[in-house]
Amino acid sequence: MTLALRVPEELSARVPAERRGPGRDRSSVRLLVSRGTEVAHRRFAELPGELRAGDLLVVNTSPTLAAAVDGVLGHARVVVHFSTRGDDGRWAVELRDPDGRGTTHPRAGGPAGAQVSLPGGSRLVYDEPVAADSGRLWWARVEGDVPALLRRHGRAIRYAYTERDQPLSAYQTVFALPYADGEGSAEMPSAARPFTEAMVARLVSRGVQFAPITLHTGVASAEAHEPPYGERFEVPGASARLINAARAGGGRVVAVGTTAVRAVESAVGADGAVRAARGWTGLVVTPERGVRAVDGLLTGLHEPAASHLLMLEAIAGRAAVSRTYEEAVRGLYLWHEFGDVHLILPEERPHAVRCEGNRA
Repeated sequence: MTLALRVPEELSARVPAERRGPGRDRSSVRLLVSRGTEVAHRRFAELPGELRAGDLLVVNTSPTLAAAVDGVLGHARVVVHFSTRGDDGRWAVELRDPDGRGTTHPRAGGPAGAQVSLPGGSRLVYDEPVAADSGRLWWARVEGDVPALLRRHGRAIRYAYTERDQPLSAYQTVFALPYADGEGSAEMPSAARPFTEAMVARLVSRGVQFAPITLHTGVASAEAHEPPYGERFEVPGASARLINAARAGGGRVVAVGTTAVRAVESAVGADGAVRAARGWTGLVVTPERGVRAVDGLLTGLHEPAASHLLMLEAIAGRAAVSRTYEEAVRGLYLWHEFGDVHLILPEERPHAVRCEGNRA
């Protein structure tokens, strides 16, 4: 789905919400609520009023890595974006050209055998493209301990629409957990960024439950708008049971972020039941595939050509997404990871009979 819509440059959120106002979850973050083509304007602090007892929020616990590292290719300075660690120990990486302003521009990867010198005397060697039809991400062999390299020499990935580098803490959500193996996300699962401990407590006191899952996001270049590559995920058994119980009890399952949708929908069977699952997912949620376990979505605002819009269309329908995004531009909502958020809920249908077998 591509929207016939232009997002003005001034609607890019250039700094974190706490630098625009009193905090992550207060008046500095707006909440656009859509039920079908009906749109309401709220503040994120009003989220508890949009949910009800029995609803379940699915949240991603993946931490954000300091995944951008300076390097040298030949005589050229480059920036390496570490995307995903493969089962064979190789890393999927994207090389970028620094622009002199602290941000980067895309560049072609490869060729095979090319070597990039990294800080601390380490290096990476290109092997092969991650996908035959795209030369942007390449599998590379890296000398040494990559998580240690990132902790020592890395910084958060930053694109040109942001004002300046921010501390890694600005890219962590309240749900992020450390992983002993150093795994994490190349780019922040940003839909959860406005949540604070106080907001979580308010929601729990209202009877809203939380189901943690993990999906370690790879690099989704801001320029390419490609569908996501394979990513490592886990839906624990306890979370699967919470999701199934919420659905059976009439609660709404609302994914916090497209990553949470991808993980849960990768763990749902043809019967609509979610089961414990872990491994790699290459699932791309489209209107044709539909959704089977998710009723709603809390997400940021995506570029009009972004592949994530197919997922939104699968959940809400094309007309609803188009109407909501037109309203977002008209209402001067802010885009990108430090911006405002969009809550998609099912249309209210009094006395409707819930059909478990048809979720699309």
